[in-house]
Amino acid sequence: MKHVPRLTIDTNILVAATRNNAVPSFALMQLVRQSQVTMCCSPALFLEYEDVLTWAEQLAASGLQRADVDAILNELASLISPVTTHYQWRPQLRDPSDEMVLEAAVNAQALAIVTYNVKDFKPAQRFGILVLNPEQTFQQFHLKRSFLS
Repeated sequence: MKHVPRLTIDTNILVAATRNNAVPSFALMQLVRQSQVTMCCSPALFLEYEDVLTWAEQLAASGLQRADVDAILNELASLISPVTTHYQWRPQLRDPSDEMVLEAAVNAQALAIVTYNVKDFKPAQRFGILVLNPEQTFQQFHLKRSFLS
């Protein structure tokens, strides 16, 4: 049986995936849909996804309507592995809004945080969590890209 990597995905990955279906972040989200990776997410992080994806600027950039974002989030909610935050490790990172990503990853015992802000999450390595961009994630876990929608 193939090991399915447990990942915590930063909001910027979802933003990129909703803006362009030809980028590694979109391919990574397709692997979540196909259960080839497990996306670990806390309620606080999920609420951030919703908040950011529904900003007027984000809707304009993605070409999505609020109903489209709601549909994406509803599907995502059915796919994620929910994380209960038993411990908070604040402050660990320069950006306080990144703390919930780290907390979700630590509490989920995720193998990696996937983000486009790799340098901002370097302190996560002290918890034994890899910090990778989407391209590095494909390489690290020997994942095949899928651009199916």
